Amino acid sequence: MSDYLFENPEIKSIRVAAADLNGQPRGKRIARRYAQKAIDEGTRFPYSVLNLDIWGEDIDDSPLVFEAGDPDGVLRPTERGFVPMPWIDAPTALLPIWMFHDDGRPFAGDPRHALARVVDRYKARGLTPVVATEMEFYLIDDRGRELRVPPSPRSGKRRQQAEILALRQLDAWDAFFTALYDACEEMDIPADTTISEAGPGQFEINLMHAPDALKAADDAWFFKLLVNGLARRHGFAASFMAKPYPDYSGSGLHMHFSILDDQGRNIFDDGTAKGSTALRHAVAGCLQAMPGSMLILAPHATSYDRFVPGAHAPTGIAWAYENRTTALRIPSGNPAARRIEHRVAGGDINPYLLIAAILGAALNGIEDGAEPPPPITGNAYDKDLEQLPRTWDAAIDAFAKSPEIARIFPADLIANFLATKRQELHYMAELGPEERQELYLDSI
Repeated sequence: MSDYLFENPEIKSIRVAAADLNGQPRGKRIARRYAQKAIDEGTRFPYSVLNLDIWGEDIDDSPLVFEAGDPDGVLRPTERGFVPMPWIDAPTALLPIWMFHDDGRPFAGDPRHALARVVDRYKARGLTPVVATEMEFYLIDDRGRELRVPPSPRSGKRRQQAEILALRQLDAWDAFFTALYDACEEMDIPADTTISEAGPGQFEINLMHAPDALKAADDAWFFKLLVNGLARRHGFAASFMAKPYPDYSGSGLHMHFSILDDQGRNIFDDGTAKGSTALRHAVAGCLQAMPGSMLILAPHATSYDRFVPGAHAPTGIAWAYENRTTALRIPSGNPAARRIEHRVAGGDINPYLLIAAILGAALNGIEDGAEPPPPITGNAYDKDLEQLPRTWDAAIDAFAKSPEIARIFPADLIANFLATKRQELHYMAELGPEERQELYLDSI
């Protein structure tokens, strides 16, 4: 890691940061001259910092705060090492960190450790998950009382209409996307295809499959930080809110995954379009865990605005082949690339918790030899299906009671996340729609 600073003498300052339970970066700015100390000895801040609410406040009556004396954990660099931060004016590098106890034990309330715990379950069975994400977001002019699509840098016009797969939309924002791709190269984020989506100023960028779930989660987290920061440099905002506009399409975060055995073979591939027994078991595990996972898939007050029948966000618990109305889709194509697409999550999620929840649920199903119901055909919105939790408080209750979630996450993280969401739910009731929109626009 020290080589990075030696090879990049232009770096003037360092940020050390970890993701809290809401996916917010929490950390410090340190002078370049003291970076080696952070590498060798780590940095310290309270355990409670990874369990703040969406406003950045302590959780009321948290056992991590006054009851325990608000003690420090030690945060050590992750294996990712330094990452440039191209959206900051002065040359700056991010050193991603995660939290440990002084005796070296991982802090159970750290979402990155939660994902590592799931990956270790796979390793114990000689398996490696391969993960990709599809990142949807809006570019927004938030300078007025109402959110609007920014004026095109090329024409100066605001095109307030759907532009699905419109090349002219990509051309209109070419300067921003060129800068974004350049920044992704610098940060080693595997950004692939960009398309314009159904909402005005809405886009999707696919991050390529990686046989390293921790890197895939890092990439998604870094990407959200990058898009938000770079948009501000270009004079507008970016938002991963699940549904910033009531009358336009919401933004999802679809996750694709397959699983390799110790010989590098995809265990979902049986040479046919249907896929293997292991694929069915993984599907069953994901479906069984879906109600309990909803709080991770839709973690905020406005997350539930996205789940409207007929709006390409699933509302029922079902799976199918090549069907984008279902919660789980099995894409067609080369059997060697057979995979599951999980389509429930919004763009406002914490990537570490999302990937841990989905991969953990799939492994539950594989371990149990669970069988799913038959795949559906046709429009899932017209079927009589078990429904996903429709409200935030229902999702909180389902998460608290879920046996599937208890298998995936440590008890301390479950308790901390519930406390965080219950406090957010309580104080959100005091805010009007515009105040909620402003809060989430700036934070997620």
